Amino acid sequence: MVDYKILYEGELKVGMSGSISKRITEEDVDMFAKVTGDYNPMHMDEEFAGKTQFHKRIAHGMLSAGMISACLGNKMPGPGAIYLNQTLKFDKPVYFGDVLVASVEVVKVDQKAHFQIVTLATTVTNQDGVVVTEGEAQIMPAKR
Repeated sequence: MVDYKILYEGELKVGMSGSISKRITEEDVDMFAKVTGDYNPMHMDEEFAGKTQFHKRIAHGMLSAGMISACLGNKMPGPGAIYLNQTLKFDKPVYFGDVLVASVEVVKVDQKAHFQIVTLATTVTNQDGVVVTEGEAQIMPAKR
């Protein structure tokens, strides 16, 4: 079994953070469309997208949101955390070749009777530091 780095219930504190990065490719967009069935021509048809305000194809916004999920599940707090909810605001388009950084930061830890609910600020920026996606997530950390 792989030895995962996990932050367990009781270990998460306000201000703790984590991030992951990834270059978005045309293949990523094509695979996302195949998995989800979202073939919006903004993402799939260069001719159609060229006539829009973006002038070329853009990545699905949910690809950046998926990176937030990957950060929560793999980095902060890591495996075993249960993703409860997420708000999202898509601020800017993501283009092929953009390098995205998904970052999460603990902003609140609520102790319930038998578990914790942790609230995290979520931000995805591109290679220029421009925020493309932002929001807030709540997770239930793994228990030992």
